[in-house]
Amino acid sequence: MRILLVEDDADLGPAIAKALRSENCVVDLVTDGIDAEHLGDTETYDAAVLDLGLPHRDGVSVLRAWREAGHTLPVLILTARDGWSDKVAGFKAGADDFLTKPFRIEELMMRLRAIVRRAAGHAVTTITCGPLSYDSQSGRFERDGFPVRLTGLEWRVLSALMLARETVIERGALIERVYEMNADGDSNSLEVIIGRLRRKVGAELIETVRGRGYRLTAERCG
Repeated sequence: MRILLVEDDADLGPAIAKALRSENCVVDLVTDGIDAEHLGDTETYDAAVLDLGLPHRDGVSVLRAWREAGHTLPVLILTARDGWSDKVAGFKAGADDFLTKPFRIEELMMRLRAIVRRAAGHAVTTITCGPLSYDSQSGRFERDGFPVRLTGLEWRVLSALMLARETVIERGALIERVYEMNADGDSNSLEVIIGRLRRKVGAELIETVRGRGYRLTAERCG
């Protein structure tokens, strides 16, 4: 998952970002409401973790602006405010979930995976494509019932393809899900990752759509 993390606490923000990266997430961390609104408008993310008490523009205002602009980005509000009125304001603005500080990173990950899965149109936690299955809560892949061992970069690409199964994902969108802002990622490195994935899960599952990108498909499976 590529996550936009909006948290102005100088200690908590980097700590959350580090924990999310350890779970194979790509994380862009910002500390300002104005910067957050801009990135939500201009970049592609799988979900946002949004604090309410932000400098320059509060989290509810940022979220409301995203929704008014038509952005369907799944948003989990993360805040120290535990009053009912704050939750109501967040949900009315368009939040998908709400988590109160302090929290466990395991719960944050479960909630993020759930809202991303639902946004992709999957009601159940286990997603399948031919012989390949993906447990969206544990992040575990299996082929014919056997675990598939993946590197972090391979997992990021394959999970994106699985959530969008049978749908083409543009090369640029995949690169954004693999590398953080300003990181050195390009089409050639993506092709290397795709090549490794084909050897691990089956070349017949990952289709190259010329001039566009890649698609995970079970159509040609025997």
